[in-house]
Amino acid sequence: MDMGNQHSSIKRLQEIQKEVKEIEPQVLIFSGLSTDRAYKKLERTLTKQLFEIDSVDTEGRGDVQQARKRAAQETERLLKELEQIANHPRRLEIESLFIEAQALVEREITPFCKGGDCITDEFEDGLQDIILRLTQVKTGRKISLRKERYRTLTKICAVQEIIDSCVKQQLFLPLSSDVHPSVSKINSVLCEVNKAKGTLIALLMGVNNNETCRHLSCVLTGLIADLDALDVCGHPEIRNYRKEVVEEINKLQKYLDLEEEADSTYAYDLAQNQLIIKIEEIRKKMKEVHSLLLRAENASDLSLRSKAELQGLIAQLDEVSPGKNPCIREARRRAVVEVQTLITYIDLKEALERRQMCENQTDAEHQSHKAVWIILGNLSQIQREVLSFDGNRADKNYMRLEEVLTKQLLALDAVDPQGDERAKAARKQAVKLAQNILYYLDMKTDEWEY
Repeated sequence: MDMGNQHSSIKRLQEIQKEVKEIEPQVLIFSGLSTDRAYKKLERTLTKQLFEIDSVDTEGRGDVQQARKRAAQETERLLKELEQIANHPRRLEIESLFIEAQALVEREITPFCKGGDCITDEFEDGLQDIILRLTQVKTGRKISLRKERYRTLTKICAVQEIIDSCVKQQLFLPLSSDVHPSVSKINSVLCEVNKAKGTLIALLMGVNNNETCRHLSCVLTGLIADLDALDVCGHPEIRNYRKEVVEEINKLQKYLDLEEEADSTYAYDLAQNQLIIKIEEIRKKMKEVHSLLLRAENASDLSLRSKAELQGLIAQLDEVSPGKNPCIREARRRAVVEVQTLITYIDLKEALERRQMCENQTDAEHQSHKAVWIILGNLSQIQREVLSFDGNRADKNYMRLEEVLTKQLLALDAVDPQGDERAKAARKQAVKLAQNILYYLDMKTDEWEY
């Protein structure tokens, strides 16, 4: 349609729609809460556009009325999308976990701000528990949820790393001030660096309103400038000491860039992550072996080649270095469990067949030892079913498998070794196997996602 012949009201509506369209990408990648400044800004902008649309005079024309209705619906859709993102149950779950982490940090931050290293085991365990629960938050592949989960995880993991650095890798004052005048200055800078760690933790967790990332960055840059200005020529030990302190400062500066990192797609969209892609390639090979094993009728079909191939996959997974990303670490751990479960399945089938071949030599066995082997035979059949199971926890078959595994554990508990060491050791192994199968069943059905 020729724009020159269009009604002025329709032209105005099209201009407003264009402005709304430009705002849409900001809405779709928004990952905050309704109390955030960015949320309020987007809400104000879209509401203003609605007022602009309402103010367009239709002059009683049907085409203008339809155009105004479409423009209003599109703007209202974005407002609703923005509200749903900010109030999504999973988004609120992420925020709740972050608040829990904040409370932990607030209780322990004082010694860090003073350059101390008094951190309790309970604090470290509590932080690790929050990280694990964050990795299990379901995002439903929504970009906003993925982004916020990743941002929250990176902040808390950064705090964990800084704490670990303070507690286990704390730089000490290796040289006396009497050695060289520069040593006293390096010692002074090191004390400031240790205090800066506490400030950085408070900033990352949002529990320090009196400091900004920009100011801390300037402070750290100033400390590096002070160290660079020192004359340590001809003193390699002092130069190395200075180098260590500079490296500590550089590590802290990297943590200040976490917000920018979380905004890059490759960081939070782990489907694009090269390590995840590698893990998935390994899992694909594992599934091929898995399929072959389930079609095999006896242990002779479970060839050494299959076991060697699975052990090779374990070695490949060991080479995957997830770094500080807990989601990648969890993806690797789960892949390792999957492969190890198949290896255990082969080992048990082979052991049962070897025992069957030597059945005439088992007459003198202790009764409790025989009882354990009967249960191991049952566990082998159950494990095969668990490996084949592809449902969820609401399935009747899941509940049945869980029940029969629990019964085998109770049966093992009822076996009395009566002082027979072989029976005692066998029962212990069988209990561990049953627990591992139960754990694997739970892992298969917990709907985890990276």
